[in-house]
Amino acid sequence: MAAASAVRAAGRRSRRLFDFFVADIPWTVSSKELKEYFSQFGSVQRCQLPFDRNTGFHKRYCWIKFSAPEEVQNVLQKDSHILEGSKLTLIQEIRRRRTQRKNLSE
Repeated sequence: MAAASAVRAAGRRSRRLFDFFVADIPWTVSSKELKEYFSQFGSVQRCQLPFDRNTGFHKRYCWIKFSAPEEVQNVLQKDSHILEGSKLTLIQEIRRRRTQRKNLSE
């Protein structure tokens, strides 16, 4: 039981290391295609696209990590991102230091 919660906590921590959360991805789009699309804005360091074990399809969301903060700004400057006719929803990840999180919870 404790091992499972430790794995979930590690997963949450690793997601905080990404620059963007991307939702509403068409199910026909692969992680390779996502990397290719976002590479027009800069060097994509990592693309994590989780799959559903039961269906074998991805869950229609992913996390993207760029090599530099300037590349993140390049993505933000574009009004909308469309892949295979579907508009993607991008949410920029907010990074906080531990001290900032403690102050917010008080």
